[in-house]
Amino acid sequence: MAEMIPTKERMKREQVAMPEQEAQERIHNFQEVPLGYSSEQAIYEAQRCLQCKNPSCMKGCPAEINIPRFIQKIVEEDFQGAYLEILKTDNLPAITGRVCPQEEQCQKYCVLEKKKKPIAIGRLERFVADWARKNKVHGKLSTNIIKGKKVAIVGSGPAGLTCAADLAKLGYQVTIFEALHKPGGVLVYGIPEFRLPKSIVEYEVKEIENLGVKVVTDIVVGAAISVEELAQEYDAIFLANGAGAPRFMNIPGENLNDVYSANEFLTRSNLMKAYAFPEYDTPIKIGKKAATIGAGNVAMDSARTALRLGAEKSYIIYRRSRKEVPARAEEVHHAEEEGVIFKFLTLPIKVLGDEKGNVIGMECLKMELGEPDESGRRRPIPVPDSNFVIEVDMVIDAIGTSANPIVARSAPGVENNQWGYFIINEETKETTRAGIFAGGDIVRGSATVISAVGDGKRAARSIAKFLSSGGSLKN
Repeated sequence: MAEMIPTKERMKREQVAMPEQEAQERIHNFQEVPLGYSSEQAIYEAQRCLQCKNPSCMKGCPAEINIPRFIQKIVEEDFQGAYLEILKTDNLPAITGRVCPQEEQCQKYCVLEKKKKPIAIGRLERFVADWARKNKVHGKLSTNIIKGKKVAIVGSGPAGLTCAADLAKLGYQVTIFEALHKPGGVLVYGIPEFRLPKSIVEYEVKEIENLGVKVVTDIVVGAAISVEELAQEYDAIFLANGAGAPRFMNIPGENLNDVYSANEFLTRSNLMKAYAFPEYDTPIKIGKKAATIGAGNVAMDSARTALRLGAEKSYIIYRRSRKEVPARAEEVHHAEEEGVIFKFLTLPIKVLGDEKGNVIGMECLKMELGEPDESGRRRPIPVPDSNFVIEVDMVIDAIGTSANPIVARSAPGVENNQWGYFIINEETKETTRAGIFAGGDIVRGSATVISAVGDGKRAARSIAKFLSSGGSLKN
């Protein structure tokens, strides 16, 4: 029987900190930075939960987890029960427990947030998922196969994997088509090993395959096979192919050697294991002074990766102030601990090169903040005659991604907006062509993993409704 902790005692307790690798140790390896809770730490933290009658935390969870229920299972030391509770709605708990911005989602709505001590929901989710993996606890397999109802999913990122798992649980036959040689999408090519180990992604993909989902890699939809060809074979399609085209600032000098897009830089390092060259075949050249343009999570990942690959200095160049930084506070904190140098209110206007075409510096302008723009953040305004040069020999553009048109070109009847993203019904995730649905970054632009998970869940419900009412692309 779980020990009953008086409410006053629960509210006095501080949030349990996550053990981590020391900064000066971790910048020399690609091992995971947060080390996870022990059983004792998880139980102590779970006991802080007030088990509210009307839990507001659940409002902030796109994965629709019954948060108080799984936390209570931890209090009762029923870790298996906690895991199975999470699995009812979240098929990627070890992933979302690591990379979901809980401080802006579930934890933001925790009643203890008013005292700046919300329950560490993400850390508890991670603990439960890691415990289940180590103890070989698996979810329940689907037994109700609905013959003749087949769904194709384009892309194996968080939206595609979630949609596939939810449909498989309902008994539908699901096939995922992935362009790269490993499933996982942005989870494997975009997020570094020190933040999300590939073994975690591989494990959770395997669990989804165990539900009956078929994953086909090395198939570029739009090239090897068109969406229209899939529509002739499958009853419904979910487009979750991400926004994989890199964006650049379009300033002079971006065609010089040693200027990377964050996409290329992180894909080479993460998925192709350039950090282990020559043990693995993909090389990557690292400068002594690396500059990353941007301040989102991808920028933090790039700047921190550059340090681990041997850069002596790693800069974040951002045109707004620290207050406007879009990256998670935890990622910014980790970057600062590791020695990343932040240059705020700084706008690059030119990459400088030598006679051989190599980067030798970056010309910048100082900025000041004006009135808020359409995003609600104060607009950065150049300070006249404030030009200065930062000495760097490597530049990484991490200012976002845009829609790759290759899938859209092969999908007649599926309309795009002016930026190339699929136009959908926000409630149902259906595109302008009946039976074809879309979600994740190919609809939103660059967004969070958990937003993509939410899209996958809503799309699965809509696809199931479409198919169960007799709908089919083959009709």
